[in-house]
Amino acid sequence: MKLGPAVAGAALLAVVAACGSSTPTAGEGSGGGKVGIDHPRADSDFWNSYMKYVPQIAGELKVDLMPATNSQNDVTKLVNNVQALVGQGAKAIVMAPQDTGAIASTLQTLENRKIPVVTVDTRPDKGKVYMVVRADNRAYGTKACEFLGEKLGGKGKVVELMGALSSVNGRDRAEAFRECMKTKFPGITVFEEPTEWEGSKAASMLQTRLEQNPDVKGIYMHAGGVHLAPTLQVLKQKGLLVPPDDPKHVVVVSNDGIPQEFEAIRKGDIDATVSQPADLYARYALFYAKAAVEGKTFKPGPTDHDSTIIQLPNGLEDQLPAPLVTKDNVDDKNLWGNQVK
Repeated sequence: MKLGPAVAGAALLAVVAACGSSTPTAGEGSGGGKVGIDHPRADSDFWNSYMKYVPQIAGELKVDLMPATNSQNDVTKLVNNVQALVGQGAKAIVMAPQDTGAIASTLQTLENRKIPVVTVDTRPDKGKVYMVVRADNRAYGTKACEFLGEKLGGKGKVVELMGALSSVNGRDRAEAFRECMKTKFPGITVFEEPTEWEGSKAASMLQTRLEQNPDVKGIYMHAGGVHLAPTLQVLKQKGLLVPPDDPKHVVVVSNDGIPQEFEAIRKGDIDATVSQPADLYARYALFYAKAAVEGKTFKPGPTDHDSTIIQLPNGLEDQLPAPLVTKDNVDDKNLWGNQVK
């Protein structure tokens, strides 16, 4: 799903109404202001795609967007970047904290200064947020489990290349995958490898597991943006990068939905991915940031963009749709990974 300028403008009113806004509609709020944005990293194809969408969508939504900063997967840099953005006049902040526990004090400071925060992709463990824009990451783990479990016939060995467990996304995906495997596919052995979202660690861990267990038949990658290339490289070195109809084929399911994953699915190198909506992350992060500086509020419930807003202990979360992509639907033009040029 990708909204054009006119549709996005209508959505700015419709979503407020659909979610039970208790404040005036667009143009009748408490006034606008600059929006500061920090990007989390530049070493992931997923996040690089997200970053390309941001200025385009900011123009469509007429967001007064400040020059972006990049915290490079370092919470200290994130804190410093946010302080700088606030010092330069930001009235709302968009961020994607990779360590969701370490950002609480910064969120408290922003709350004290009445600067609303929209977080993208990750949900802070503590600290007030105006809105979290992310997909249901537990569903990622469940979808990956069900796909692998069915492909392997409920038996065999699987390597799980996890993200960082300091991140709610890593925890959600890992916990849901573990629970699903234990409940639905107890005959599958899962080797959990916490990679900290680092490709080099993923390659090393996968290499070791395949040497120790050459009969591994499945891989679940928490993040194709950082895990795809090293995984394919290791499989190629091991002579395991073969078509799905080859008995040596290792079934691979990923998360992200980047163009590189789609191409790997078409070639038969991997089998599936969950499309994490980079375009919608950018669109609704900016949409809610603009709404925040205009004084709007939201309530839990369904939206007009196929998502549901849920209540969190520390704010609200808009859970955007994230479909499973296989060879059957990989050419769907509505998938953002097929829209990136």
